[in-house]
Amino acid sequence: MRQNTGMSHSLRMDALSDVFERVEVEAVMTGGFAVRGPWVSQGELSQPFKLIALVAGTASVWADGPEGPNGPITLMPGDVVLLSYRTHLRIEGGAGGTVPVSLVPEISFDTTSLATADLDHDDVLIGGAIRVGPAGSELLRNALPGMVHIAATSPTPSRSSELVKRLFEEASGTRLGSAFSIRQNAQLLLLEVLRAYLGQDQPAIGWLRLLANEDLAPALRRMHAEPGRPWGLAELATAAGMSRTVFSERFRRAAGEPPLTYLTRWRMVLAQHALEDPDVRIGALATELGYGSDSAFSNAFKRIVGEAPQHYRRHAIDVHRLRSSATPGL
Repeated sequence: MRQNTGMSHSLRMDALSDVFERVEVEAVMTGGFAVRGPWVSQGELSQPFKLIALVAGTASVWADGPEGPNGPITLMPGDVVLLSYRTHLRIEGGAGGTVPVSLVPEISFDTTSLATADLDHDDVLIGGAIRVGPAGSELLRNALPGMVHIAATSPTPSRSSELVKRLFEEASGTRLGSAFSIRQNAQLLLLEVLRAYLGQDQPAIGWLRLLANEDLAPALRRMHAEPGRPWGLAELATAAGMSRTVFSERFRRAAGEPPLTYLTRWRMVLAQHALEDPDVRIGALATELGYGSDSAFSNAFKRIVGEAPQHYRRHAIDVHRLRSSATPGL
């Protein structure tokens, strides 16, 4: 049985870490290649969130999706691109007048295939996917544009280029524990990309913009630490060192909704995650999240999520099982 929603979480835990932990955001390396001369790789995307990182050489990236095309973006070594709900990806690179080699992602990617890469002459790319449950998927989708480009030479310093280099070194080598290191560094790379994005752009109104607001952080930490507590607006405003009016206005401006509405939505994110576990009882979950009855919890869940907890649980368990299989290739 998984951990409960964690109402005893320390107030020192920042909200972004809390989100990552609760919705089980996981970045994984799924592909890569080294090629010399003109080349192109393209195809449909089945994963909602993808990471593309350039280790050496140069490349151009295009992506398409429901809101229209993105790109081209020219990548330099250390650059990373995060794609959100794109439907088609095209990457090309290499110099010369010959016909480009068409690269097809391997069905089963072996990281040691990068061992022969020549960083002085080859274009070298690595790709990854972000695995996340239904609740986390909606959070990320609402927070991110279709394409986020983090340049290694960005005015806002980040560790992303260092992590790209480390991922390649671990993937192309045979060091003991490399698989574990790849998993950990892929996770850190996603975190650094989000940090850099927050540093260089003003996120769209929503939870990511809210998490980046330092003035609201004390109140947000309290809501995340004790989601089942009957928080009042005055108490949260005091935690942030503001009047109720100023706190409400600033919170709504960042999140796009009032503080207590956000709290309800966060409770439902926790509930969605918990319902992936067949051993979690709905009655106990309702109590833990601050609801006086199963019916009050079920009504709130249905209003926010769009279906009853029992119905959500049936398909959420199946989705959770499928998350272990990542789409191969870039």
